[in-house]
Amino acid sequence: MGSERIRKIIHVDMDAFYASVEIRDRPELAGQPVVVGGPPAGRGVVLAASYEARKFGIRSAMPSAAAHRRNPDTIFLPPNFEKYRAASGQIREIFHRYTGLVEPLSLDEAYLDVTDRLDEIPSATWIAQAIKRDIREETGLTASAGVAPNKFLAKIASDEKKPDGLFVIRPQDVARFLETLPLAKVPGIGKATRARFAELGVSTCGELQQLPRPLLDRHFGKRGGYFYNMARGIDERRVEPDRLRKSVGIEDTFAEDQVDPEWLRQKLIDLTIGLERRLRSSGVKGRTVTLKVRFADFHTITRSRTLDQFTDEAATIRPQAEGLLAGCLNLEEPVRLLGVSLSNLDNQPEEAEAGDQLALPGIGEGG
Repeated sequence: MGSERIRKIIHVDMDAFYASVEIRDRPELAGQPVVVGGPPAGRGVVLAASYEARKFGIRSAMPSAAAHRRNPDTIFLPPNFEKYRAASGQIREIFHRYTGLVEPLSLDEAYLDVTDRLDEIPSATWIAQAIKRDIREETGLTASAGVAPNKFLAKIASDEKKPDGLFVIRPQDVARFLETLPLAKVPGIGKATRARFAELGVSTCGELQQLPRPLLDRHFGKRGGYFYNMARGIDERRVEPDRLRKSVGIEDTFAEDQVDPEWLRQKLIDLTIGLERRLRSSGVKGRTVTLKVRFADFHTITRSRTLDQFTDEAATIRPQAEGLLAGCLNLEEPVRLLGVSLSNLDNQPEEAEAGDQLALPGIGEGG
């Protein structure tokens, strides 16, 4: 990179956003375990949990029934996305006071590149503090922020001191910070991938640094390069203020390969519920449902079907995904991963009708 200026990136992540908005508007709920999501009597899921609810082990994406069993006194509230979008709009206006380089990731988080503002503002840390102050004073909500030389490190930093936290990783501190950082804290490394690293004797970024690149490529395919750079804190992605999200998806790699069609169908139902949560968090709807199936030998197929209307509802996505799954299964070929996504989003130009398509095989693993 030569003499290129070290970048200053801030990742801002709202604290328990949906639940915090509800508690702000209903002060009598302050200090109580609150969940925003579906009712525990049905197949609802937790979209957000207050920090009081989290003390009972309640987390987002958990079935509401399971959350209720963990603490029957939890207060369940239905989501109000119009209200959350309004609060998100206020927060983005605050971001743009400090830099035009803002890349929203969802309603409640964003990256900001403030490198070019530092000739006129004392520091990136000062900017992060000012943003947190403005959000608190103008919306009544709290945010956590991470400041670092790149997006990867800034996202990790924002999670270090939640809630209402601020954590800074200076360039000279990156190596020391990563030495003991657990892989469980690294975005993109899920349970299945951590299990594979455990077989290699690796549980921290420092240990991962000891693995040569060829070995990572052999075990993880295309993701080997990501893991190699991540362990060293290398991330050259720029903040993209004009980025339009092309799709929203979710996938799961199973601990054991599966062949039972009913088991796979139930897993697909869970995935569509999770996809609904991500779509609503992102504030988008879409028309093209895509199913991803990876088999035990790692060959991967995708099939797509385009709807007549935009949707963000699991109840609409689910039958399409189930129909695509039925056409993909071969009872003699175990499945190791399922994924479902929605594209042709309402924030982008209309794509051509996808129909039922068979895509080229892929390789790699979703963590």
